[in-house]
Amino acid sequence: MSYVGELRSLVGTRPLILPGSSVVVVDAGRILLVRRADTGDWGLPGGLMDPGESFEEAAHREVREEVGIGITELRLLDVFSGADYYYRYPHGDEVYNVTAAYTAAPVSRELTVDPAELASAEFVELDRLPNDILPPERPIIDRYVRLARG
Repeated sequence: MSYVGELRSLVGTRPLILPGSSVVVVDAGRILLVRRADTGDWGLPGGLMDPGESFEEAAHREVREEVGIGITELRLLDVFSGADYYYRYPHGDEVYNVTAAYTAAPVSRELTVDPAELASAEFVELDRLPNDILPPERPIIDRYVRLARG
């Protein structure tokens, strides 16, 4: 059982404060978006930290697990937390995300998605971002877009 699974067995669906990393993978002005299998929404590759893991280690691991690529040039974009980062999953689990968001470059462009987590993944132009982006990840993407456009 995973760490979060163990916590859930104790507290049920009650809100948890969970730290994790999201990565804005940038290639030729496009960003990598992933479509989640559980909600159907778009978001960034990333996920929760494992015990003893750093935010940076979680970022590298999650990108590799979710889309099968390595990343380089990892740089902190910002840390996102607070009431705006509350999310209730379709199955009822509630979380307050504390997300260290990074930018990075892909080592390759050969994406392979983990079907247990993702329906698809693709690099998207900044002026063609979908509307159905996960609410806790929208501010991260918006921050990146503002910075990229100066």
